[in-house]
Amino acid sequence: MSRVVLAMSGGVDSSVAAHLLTQAGHEVIGVFMRHGEASASACRIQTDDASDLNPLGLPVLGGVSTSTGKRADHKQGCCSATDAADARRVAMSMDIPFYSLDLQEDFRRIVDYFVDDYLNARTPNPCVKCNNWIKFGTLFDYADGVDADYVATGHYARMSEGVTGRQLRRGLDDSKDQSYALFGIGRERLSRMMLPVGDYEKSQIREIAASLGLGVSEKKDSQEICFVTQGHHSDFVKSRRPDMVGTTAGEIVTLDGKVVGEHDGFEAYTVGQRKGLGVALGKPKFVVRIEPETRRVVLGDAEDLLAPGLTADEANWLIDPAELPDQVSVQIRYNGRPHAARVLVDESDPNRFEVVFADPQKAVAPGQAAVVYDGERVLGGGWIVRPSH
Repeated sequence: MSRVVLAMSGGVDSSVAAHLLTQAGHEVIGVFMRHGEASASACRIQTDDASDLNPLGLPVLGGVSTSTGKRADHKQGCCSATDAADARRVAMSMDIPFYSLDLQEDFRRIVDYFVDDYLNARTPNPCVKCNNWIKFGTLFDYADGVDADYVATGHYARMSEGVTGRQLRRGLDDSKDQSYALFGIGRERLSRMMLPVGDYEKSQIREIAASLGLGVSEKKDSQEICFVTQGHHSDFVKSRRPDMVGTTAGEIVTLDGKVVGEHDGFEAYTVGQRKGLGVALGKPKFVVRIEPETRRVVLGDAEDLLAPGLTADEANWLIDPAELPDQVSVQIRYNGRPHAARVLVDESDPNRFEVVFADPQKAVAPGQAAVVYDGERVLGGGWIVRPSH
């Protein structure tokens, strides 16, 4: 039997993960991570008993004092009072020790990254950074503090044993696979990761939750950026950097340089965007490029989005990059599919690589992750700097 720290969000996936781990005979410690912008009010701790403290001084999550347990804007995010209560309820039903970890300070790093990327005309992926820095970062520090052998989450991905050690693979449910968002985890931590739900279809996970009477079997999946609690993401960016308001406004132009409109800030746009452009040109147009130097948002046709490859940096390799196969596949967005490609690692800097697609791909957005696969196995990845031309 191993001691396992499980990130419990109050959703169906991590709730069933708790069940699967306990059924396998593991000693499970549930942890709810308070890290959203609304954390202070939505996930407030209420405990007066000193015995509620674990060795790291983390209080057991107590009652939540809100009238509805819902976010005022009705967005489905994380770290709401409902989520906290659901996670605690599930842990109690399984007799699992349950703690709340206050990660608001850590999470500010992710918020700053999110804001800075948009202000640098990049499209950030805060969920990937959260996995790298918090769920499989800070949570490992907590696990070490309580002498836990493993850290587990409810992600739809799988761990397997290989000749060279533990391997990260795509989840069994292809429509729910989350391996893309886990590429940045340190290679040395693969041996201590557990992903219990990755071997199941989502429908099976909901069936298990219903059979156990957990009360979260039909709970909706979180779809929102947890800290953007209302409005458009650009409104959030401006609220965090009020000194930048107006400094990113500029022209909307076509590829030939013709000015067709104006925008209030290029942080509201992303490569591949078609809706909400603020101009009508008689046929669909897409954002093909954002120029922070000129503050221009450049529009083009669908075929103008095609790129034969890309450059990526800040690579994280789960294998020795010298062992990369000649033919791999590369996924360039969370909800996308891997595409056949070749990966050329910079010999002088393994943190940088080029991707050459077998067929040109649409909307290669700077700031998104480029994740490299060999079949179902995640080999590593990096962050897109620019598409090739």
